[in-house]
Amino acid sequence: MRAEKILLAHGSGGTMMKELIEELFVAEFGDDVLKRMDDAAALPFPGSRLAFSTDTYVVHPLFFPGGDIGRLAICGTVNDVATSGAAPLYVSVGFVLEEGMPVEELRRIIVSMHAAAEEAGVRIVTGDTKVVERGHGDGCYINTAGVGVLPDGLDLSGSHCKPGDVVLLSGTLGDHGIAVISTREGLSFSTDIRTDAAPLNKLVAAVLEAAPEVRCFRDPTRGGLASTLNELAGASGVSITVDETSVPVHEQVRGACEMLGYDVFQVANEGKMVAVVPAEKAEAALAAMKAAPYGADAAIVGAVAESPAGKVYVRTSFGATRIMDMLVGEQLPRIC
Repeated sequence: MRAEKILLAHGSGGTMMKELIEELFVAEFGDDVLKRMDDAAALPFPGSRLAFSTDTYVVHPLFFPGGDIGRLAICGTVNDVATSGAAPLYVSVGFVLEEGMPVEELRRIIVSMHAAAEEAGVRIVTGDTKVVERGHGDGCYINTAGVGVLPDGLDLSGSHCKPGDVVLLSGTLGDHGIAVISTREGLSFSTDIRTDAAPLNKLVAAVLEAAPEVRCFRDPTRGGLASTLNELAGASGVSITVDETSVPVHEQVRGACEMLGYDVFQVANEGKMVAVVPAEKAEAALAAMKAAPYGADAAIVGAVAESPAGKVYVRTSFGATRIMDMLVGEQLPRIC
């Protein structure tokens, strides 16, 4: 790359765009299919049932403790595909770059994406690049899509939860949201909490192997655990009660939430997984989760009941019970 800044010409379709794509994206990702530079990637697929997901990442700032928008994009897409029980295989990436973005920042993001893709065992096989005028793009936006193959007979859904089931959480809540907000301008607190952004497809596969009867998986991203459980309760027509003392939370995260007035159950996560399983399979599922990458702090955090349908409750450390509301509006804007 001869240029040090992203220019409008890098999105024009001409030689500068060709240089950007070939010397940054293709050079780093290096997939044989991507190198063909076709408009569509022709891919072998070892099965007849596919899982497909897409997402767009607009986090601010682009870099934060433990991660960046690139790692976030790959991990988020891998996890969305994995929640269906599929094995993620292929990812596309689309970049919207702002004129004036330093090329070295973009290079850091691309290297981070490559490392995350290798960790997850997925291939980045196609993509797109656009450049917008200075002041209209906030540096970089990334759109991704992921494709995976589903095993025959597997049918996971948020509508499958049943009374008597238990709720598992793969680790501590709120790490990502607090890691991002800690870097925002104007905040007076500091913390060494790092983003939890991580690919969880291997964790999901381990739980499925130990407990094939899993009802569903969900990654509690925007809206946090509260929104996730309310969605599950509504889809299944059941109630869910969470034991507050069983939910793992780093003390620094808890303290930051108390200081800022945030509900930790509503703070976004990017490397955590919720699983709902039959009670008789809970211990096996939990053991598998704890033994998997990124699952060391996993815990059984709640139970499913028949009624009142669509409601989620928290049993507090004082023995009282309160409603766990779904997030309304914005709590932490621009974090994923």
